Amino acid sequence: MLGRPSGGEASPRDDAIRLLARREHSRQELAERLAAKGHAPDGIAECLDDLAEQGLQSDARFAESFLRSRILRGQGPLKIRVELERRGLGREEIHHAFNEAEQAGEVDWFALAAAALSRRFTGPGDTPRERARRERFLAQRGFEFDQVRHALEHAWDDV
Repeated sequence: MLGRPSGGEASPRDDAIRLLARREHSRQELAERLAAKGHAPDGIAECLDDLAEQGLQSDARFAESFLRSRILRGQGPLKIRVELERRGLGREEIHHAFNEAEQAGEVDWFALAAAALSRRFTGPGDTPRERARRERFLAQRGFEFDQVRHALEHAWDDV
């Protein structure tokens, strides 16, 4: 294969570049994937430092990309924050990505919750049990209480 040292083993950089060519990855994700391929921790850390310095890996860019993809899936802010934390991003990086998206007008969480609800259900439900099912649906998608309430009241306004 091309790009491999003469011993046939890929370097941490080769494997990291291959992963980054497919999609953005957080530093933690890359470290975990490279460790799973058997690379030494010292080599992984050095490689990731070099990639970040060269602008090939960026947690900020990963957070923005991840946030956009989850918004398109109709997921709420609570679930997205948890997923970003699980992928090794700090609260500051997450907060910055959310602020950037909100300031750029890329997301209206209340409208997103209403749209997700109206796509899934044809109406607000006639019984308390049906309404509770709709609330659980939005809560499981990671929407906050106020967003759930707004969606239940306005999801079918245009219908």
